[in-house]
Amino acid sequence: MQRLPNMLLGAGVLLLAQLAGCAHADVAHVAPGGQAASAAAPTEFVVLPVAPLPGAQLTVQPDHADWLYALGQAAQLRIDGPAGATVRYRLGPEQFEGAPHSAVLPAGGLRLTVASPAAPGFVRCIATIDGKPDTSVTTTIGFSPQRIVPTQVEPDDFDDFWRRQKQALDAVPPEYQLTPAPKLSNDAVEVFYLRYRMFSNWAGPSYFFGVLSVPRGAGPYPVVLYVPGAGVRPYFGQTGMARKGVITLELGVHGIALDYPRELYAELDRGVLNDYNRFNLDDRNRYYYRRVYLGVQRGADFLAAYPKWNGKDFIVTGGSQGGQLSLMLAGLDKRVTGVAVSYPAFSDVTGYLHGRAGGWPHLFRPNDDGTRSDEPVEPKRITTTYYDSVNFARRVHVPGYYFAGFNDTVAPPTSVFSAFNAIIAPRRIVLAPEQGHKTSPAQQALIDAWIVGQLKLK
Repeated sequence: MQRLPNMLLGAGVLLLAQLAGCAHADVAHVAPGGQAASAAAPTEFVVLPVAPLPGAQLTVQPDHADWLYALGQAAQLRIDGPAGATVRYRLGPEQFEGAPHSAVLPAGGLRLTVASPAAPGFVRCIATIDGKPDTSVTTTIGFSPQRIVPTQVEPDDFDDFWRRQKQALDAVPPEYQLTPAPKLSNDAVEVFYLRYRMFSNWAGPSYFFGVLSVPRGAGPYPVVLYVPGAGVRPYFGQTGMARKGVITLELGVHGIALDYPRELYAELDRGVLNDYNRFNLDDRNRYYYRRVYLGVQRGADFLAAYPKWNGKDFIVTGGSQGGQLSLMLAGLDKRVTGVAVSYPAFSDVTGYLHGRAGGWPHLFRPNDDGTRSDEPVEPKRITTTYYDSVNFARRVHVPGYYFAGFNDTVAPPTSVFSAFNAIIAPRRIVLAPEQGHKTSPAQQALIDAWIVGQLKLK
């Protein structure tokens, strides 16, 4: 799997460089070992080939193999299925696909012409046979996505705000506590549960929790910080990467110990922590993610002080909410030397206020009755300017590996590209057109290979 990006690099770069309007992107080939051949900040685009779905009753196939088009260029979609069946489909900008249409499938398939949108972005077709959900297929095509511009604004005091938040955290003693986890350890890796203190409230101190995995040798070692996707769950450490000679820390972010029965986390997810991403959204100093962002920064403090760290190699990685947290830390913490991000959440969340898809958790999305979610909007919108992944992406200056799937409805690709396009550091961006909001084993292997290459591990 480590060779796959280089095998596809030539075709992927060629396909994307041909798109109109991409001349602003510094596209460069990559030298052996994953280092950029150019002294500038290159962007390496890789488009993974689309694999046909085995046994699919219905297919929607664009006339471009990479599902990508230049702005102003019309696209052709071909819907194939059982001749004579009624296909129902919706077609329009992602998250705004509009009313359904019906047609009888001819023997040669149904052909649809898709006009280019007025601005860079994505158009999605969702089709079913006779409205049956088990036949549903989604195809999302991109029009010059490298030219997508964020809608999110940056407040003048963004850096000062986070500097003051970190100062407030530094005034709280961390009280780091490690507890051995022999059931998670093995012959090569020693695992610990980590607890450290955060801010106090009316009930007393609150804490953050993680799982630390340390190679049993003398070191020193590089470190990789794993930050989680959304939801509430237990964690068991990243011992696979630790076996390669890496100190890893996997964090939970909800202030809950990580070794409780699974049922407890599920109950919290459905109960008191349901919709936590909106808690106190109208106040930047009390918003739920303030504590989360600062807790991740304190986890980085712990790793930077850990005696077996080599003092130079520090990578942060995660997908969805974990991508959001990775961009946050890479944007704020100069100790980070590399970042691996998949479909980052909380990216350009103001998109819906501008008539296009916004990132998870889909703040401000219009409702069917003409109202808008998260009203009153203005105080919440102001808070998002301090927490949006886009504004952290603008501050990332370290090499990165980035991944996006066009069929992602949780972190829509328009929102994801809003963050990617704000990054000026060297980037490998891997695109899987048919993929939704998930991390496949093949994708995880690519991420791991990139991390291994960055750390120059054997």
